[in-house]
Amino acid sequence: MKNDFLLFHRPFISDEEIDEIVDTVRSGWLSMGPKTIRFENEFNKYIGAKKSVAVSSWTAAGHLTLDAFGVKAGDEVIVPTMTFPATAEIVCYFGAKPVIVDVDEDTLNISLKEIEKAITPKTKAIIPVHYGGQPCDLDEIHEIAKKHNIKVLEDAAHSLPATYKGKKIGTISDVTCFSFYATKTLSTGEGGMICTNDEELAERCIIMRLHGINRDAWKRYTESGSWYYEVVAPGYKYNFTDLQASLGLPQLKKVDLMWESRRKIAAKYTEALKDLDTIELHTVKPDRESSWHLYPIRLHLEKLTKNRAQIINELRRKNVGVGVHFMPVHQHLYYNETFNLSDKDYPVASAVFPRLMSLPIYPGMTDANVDKVIDVLTDTLNKFKK
Repeated sequence: MKNDFLLFHRPFISDEEIDEIVDTVRSGWLSMGPKTIRFENEFNKYIGAKKSVAVSSWTAAGHLTLDAFGVKAGDEVIVPTMTFPATAEIVCYFGAKPVIVDVDEDTLNISLKEIEKAITPKTKAIIPVHYGGQPCDLDEIHEIAKKHNIKVLEDAAHSLPATYKGKKIGTISDVTCFSFYATKTLSTGEGGMICTNDEELAERCIIMRLHGINRDAWKRYTESGSWYYEVVAPGYKYNFTDLQASLGLPQLKKVDLMWESRRKIAAKYTEALKDLDTIELHTVKPDRESSWHLYPIRLHLEKLTKNRAQIINELRRKNVGVGVHFMPVHQHLYYNETFNLSDKDYPVASAVFPRLMSLPIYPGMTDANVDKVIDVLTDTLNKFKK
């Protein structure tokens, strides 16, 4: 990679994280232990939920949640097509069916109309995905869920920190699952968090994240611990580690600072690009705050002489990395063939996806970096304008 190539994403890591990792390595406690518990507690205080349970990934968090909901073979769970496939994948783990639905054109969040159409007596849960970090229409989703007696699991992989009508994401639904993957707004390399006000559900997830052991297994290696434990259910190996917590604890301290940085970059992009007639900017509704995990734009291909792939290649040639989020789930081979899905049933996602592109947006980008993205994108679009 050229030295002047602007990466699509770079984690915001400082000496504080490095020092915390060194401290953990020297302590000799590398897997789940006291720092994991401390990270859970501090994350919980920040979000404001009753319980937070740290696990190895968002996928683990979602799987444990559906397990706690009692999802089983033959059940149905509604998910949007504009998401990473993990959202649908966890439903398949149970032999249940992911009922994949279209999204709203303005936000690319799950369509309320399509949720209503998809509900059957087999529906056990809805998984709204906060696309790019902007919260879904949660009041309306909860109204639908309550009417049909189904659970809501928020996929908040993109949305730390985000707010909906003044409430923090993580405090609103039955369960909210966050991701701490390398590119996320708080990164522990890999990792996830289950947040809920249902303490019984949280206790179930705590047991199931580590082999179904009925007590804090990590304590058995402490001076005050006991070697004795029992397995009360066939659980999973989904525990978080103190090495991950070593990244998470300093990251959590600056999560608002990092959000403010992304918010400023987003505002600068919007101001600079709003009058370009070759692109369409993303809609953010006025009653919610996005985390700005992504800054998506849509190309007006009918006004350009090149397609998205060619434009991305041109941007890369000019040393600017961009992303595409996401190929709709219904277009992936497994889901397309297994559930006999067709683009005609997903008119919004199918029309938007070929035009969709995400610009770099992360703390650590300098003003010069942001200006470079704006200038290179503007020059490229003008070059290829019909």
